Amino acid sequence: MADPRVARLAGVLVEYSTDVRDGDLVCIDSSLAGAPLVYALYEKVLEVGGHPQLRTEVDGEAEALLDRGSSAQLEWLNPARMDEVERADVRIAIEAETNTRGLSAVDPARQARHARAREPLRKRYFERSAAGELRSVVTLYPTHAAAQDAEMALDQYEDFVYRAGLLDSDDPVSEWTALGERFVRLAGWLGAKRELRVVGDGTDLTLGVEGRTWIPCDGHENFPDGEVFTGPVETSVHGSVRFSYPAGFAGRRISGIELEFEDGEVVHAAAASGEEFLHEMLAMDDGARRVGEFSFGLNDAVGEFTGHTLFDEKIGGTVHLALGASYPESGGLNESALHWDLVCDLRSGSEVYADGEVVYRDGRFLDGVL
Repeated sequence: MADPRVARLAGVLVEYSTDVRDGDLVCIDSSLAGAPLVYALYEKVLEVGGHPQLRTEVDGEAEALLDRGSSAQLEWLNPARMDEVERADVRIAIEAETNTRGLSAVDPARQARHARAREPLRKRYFERSAAGELRSVVTLYPTHAAAQDAEMALDQYEDFVYRAGLLDSDDPVSEWTALGERFVRLAGWLGAKRELRVVGDGTDLTLGVEGRTWIPCDGHENFPDGEVFTGPVETSVHGSVRFSYPAGFAGRRISGIELEFEDGEVVHAAAASGEEFLHEMLAMDDGARRVGEFSFGLNDAVGEFTGHTLFDEKIGGTVHLALGASYPESGGLNESALHWDLVCDLRSGSEVYADGEVVYRDGRFLDGVL
């Protein structure tokens, strides 16, 4: 029996997250494992008058290229992908993995080379999104592999995923709209601040944010969502940070990451496991050692670490920063082929200062801040 929450998710993605309109070209990206959601989206896009275009990946495709492709093949940028980014009105990307560790044995230097080659695609995607020309959203379809990463049975994980998207509500769009209004107020308040200082276990980090734009995230680009982010001043980040959770990236999970910054750049990096990969990513290009994003996680329906960044960076009571590329709409100027989100739990023994005043403690903004 089909899970009715899949159709509900498809409806929210099409009618709320991306606002598909009559005549829109809608690119739907997924693996075969996401077929139930792909089909529901296909039907919904047709219903509202859009033109759905499907692009599917098969298991082992990325592993084969990265393991056995020549240098020319690793660096080849498919012109059809660039054409798709240029022509699409909407893109809906579904993460539906059957093996979340498939790239674990791949040479990280080859992964970095492939990522650098795709940078023009990423940059153009960001540009069109920031200009409002491309409406896009990334979501997840629950699979056994993702459930295993979260140390849950599949039915438990499905409940978690749909609860995180507020899809158990009678009217999830109204719920997201109300959250969005709260996030807009927070973004406006943060936009008046010059400097933030985050203090916690192993962390004392200062970031300049003067003149930057804070972006409220209410389910229009990620689903589920629940954060407010900006791009810090590129040379302003200073101090140290210890990340609470393992960080998944490119088929690996790196744990115990600690970074030290001076003048905005990572000057020391260590990890309990995966340190070689961490250093390889930091060496990807000139922008990879700088912070492109800083964000507060605000989704209280996401309370536990699951090993998937789409959810972990939204955990209420956390902050995260991304090494590498900034989002242009935030005012961030950092350019890189890397964008790697790293999450720090602040729900115990922490404080955040804004322009020298405590405004956030133990995972919550103080009463009266808003």
